Amino acid sequence: MATKDERYVNVTLKNGEDEDKEEIVISFSTFGKVLKRFLLCWIVTALIAGILIPVYFAIFTADKHKNLTALVSFNYDGIEDGNAPDGSKFDINSIKSPTIIEQALTDLGEPLELVEPIRQNILPTGLTPVDAVNKAAAYKTPLENGNIAAVQEILDTKIYPTQFQITFNYAASGLSGEKAVEVFNSILNNYRDYFFKAYGFNQALGSAMTALDYTDYDFAEAVDVFDSTLRSLENYIRNLSAEDTTRFRSTETGYSFADLSQSIETLRTVDLDRISSYIIGGNVTRNRDKLIQYYNYRIDQLSRDCTVAKESLASLEASIASYQKDSIVVYGGDGQDINEYVQASAEYDNLIEKKNQTQNTLSSKTQEIQEYQQRMNALKIGSSASEDSIAEAEKDLTVLNQKINTLMEATNQTANEYYETVYLANSYNILVPPSTSGLTTTTSILKSAAEPMLIAEALLFVLYLGVSFVVALIEENKKKKVLPAVADGDEPEDAQKEDTQKTETE
Repeated sequence: MATKDERYVNVTLKNGEDEDKEEIVISFSTFGKVLKRFLLCWIVTALIAGILIPVYFAIFTADKHKNLTALVSFNYDGIEDGNAPDGSKFDINSIKSPTIIEQALTDLGEPLELVEPIRQNILPTGLTPVDAVNKAAAYKTPLENGNIAAVQEILDTKIYPTQFQITFNYAASGLSGEKAVEVFNSILNNYRDYFFKAYGFNQALGSAMTALDYTDYDFAEAVDVFDSTLRSLENYIRNLSAEDTTRFRSTETGYSFADLSQSIETLRTVDLDRISSYIIGGNVTRNRDKLIQYYNYRIDQLSRDCTVAKESLASLEASIASYQKDSIVVYGGDGQDINEYVQASAEYDNLIEKKNQTQNTLSSKTQEIQEYQQRMNALKIGSSASEDSIAEAEKDLTVLNQKINTLMEATNQTANEYYETVYLANSYNILVPPSTSGLTTTTSILKSAAEPMLIAEALLFVLYLGVSFVVALIEENKKKKVLPAVADGDEPEDAQKEDTQKTETE
């Protein structure tokens, strides 16, 4: 007898408007047999696809996987707002500056023709700080509650990265993996030097000072040039000392900021004043008429500055006099007096500070006018200096210039060391240096091939099921057409023969 619990799937087809029905029957046992028949074919096909797809990616997309990745971080005041140490907007793309890449290639003895292929294939990507993500997540509840103010605050919030992933695809450069790692490491290390030079604040100052050649000026003018240089250098050292909380002392120069300030003061009050008195008191000049003309120009310019300062001072004094200070009224209890206290606001304090600055500027320029007037009067009534005096002045100025250049070099070295070891010590760090290996490349290829391979395997599995179902359907219906129709409850003739043979065998 045929198995009574064999399950069938019935598919009914309607033939047009006559409502005739045609049933197509397929059993699960037949479908299972067909699945077993094609199982090996499906497994082999799936294995071949699983091999060919990664091989295809390895051969035809190998260049895309020649990537080196490094992780760098920045840690200084202002980076969380997207600013550089000097307050300007920070641009991470400067890490692939042609100057930096050129220096890296020069250090390794590589051809400079690689600068552009390397630069075009370096990609910095900012990573969102964890605390910024947490801050944004904190607004989830207000958003759910319909808090419009919270929504607006989120829209106004800008998140700036403090860590960056730097990716370098070295395929276009023609470098090997190991050489590409060396070049990439050199670029990252040279960026450190660039960062300190760009934001150390002292290089521009030194360059501006040494760009002036005192020999282009008359002796008295050269004295003014040196005086201005020393004042600028003194202000620079004073600012460095104000932000230094470690009492820094350079290991290269042995100077502290206090030592540098004292050296500058010595040059100004001893060396420069001595030379100045000798030159001005002795009327040492190469051209009397040109020097008198210079003094007249300086007096006119300073007089105009004084006029502006006086007008500004008068305006500030008027503003201060009419300024309404903030007041606090304190009411007493029953029968007590009312007390009123007046306090100055931040704006009032700012006006007072501007007034003091303007007064100092006016006093300083007035003194300069008097000094230039005295010089010009002495030059008009005095006799010209001898050739020996001129030679002596030239010698003294040469010595002073050497002392100033030496002091300036010491200042630059000290400031550089201070910024690199103290102020900007941890401002730039290479958290994860680049590296390469065959395993890394293979892993990258497999990751890229994973999704297409999964899709292909899924399609093959669906195709396997579909083909098996169709074949099983065809076989069942062929069997139905060959065998005579059987009434309900009867078994096909082949099935009866099969049961008879099975009984005889038993």
